Amino acid sequence: MKILVAQDDQVLADALLRSLRASGAVVDHVATGSEADTTLITHREFDLLILDLGLPTMHGLEILKRLRARGSHLPVLVLTGADSVEERVKCLDNGADDCMAKPFSLEELKARVRALSRRGMGISGNAIRHGPLVYDQASRLTTLDGKTVELSARELSLLEMLLQRAGRPVSKYQLVERLCEWGEEVSLNAIEVYIHRLRKKIEKGPVRVATVRGLGCYCLEKISA
Repeated sequence: MKILVAQDDQVLADALLRSLRASGAVVDHVATGSEADTTLITHREFDLLILDLGLPTMHGLEILKRLRARGSHLPVLVLTGADSVEERVKCLDNGADDCMAKPFSLEELKARVRALSRRGMGISGNAIRHGPLVYDQASRLTTLDGKTVELSARELSLLEMLLQRAGRPVSKYQLVERLCEWGEEVSLNAIEVYIHRLRKKIEKGPVRVATVRGLGCYCLEKISA
């Protein structure tokens, strides 16, 4: 999952970034409202926006309104310093998917992030399944035919993306966009290496990562018996 955090409090932003990255998310950060608005216009690869209302240069509610006016369905979790029912209602009525009042528990925030992710994928639990291949977003545990598959952090992120789009082709460029934070470089060759490693770890099961020839794409698919 790739998340944009719009938060001007550097201490809170650092805590959010550390916690979300530790749970396997790819996270980018902006500190002003205008930066958030520009980023949301020019970058479409995010899966979730964590939006503080009290941003400098542009209020969070205005960012939210502008995002929805552009027709974006990006899930938005709003952070507010005022534990006010009226403010939460205003945010929800203007397109927020969830609201949290500060201070809050980081564990609760991560649980809400997972819930929004599940809602976006149309699943009811933490587990993303494709046949006998199962990835649990909460425990970050992968199993194949009930047996644990040991994967690196990068391989887990790659598998999560492929599972979310199981049966559909995903290009190398899409994988790079979703796996990289700003300032981080992952080459197309590196993506091929990660795919090769992932294939080796699941190749004995009835699921495979297929290459879509001529398109530079990969697709997670079930192998017919």
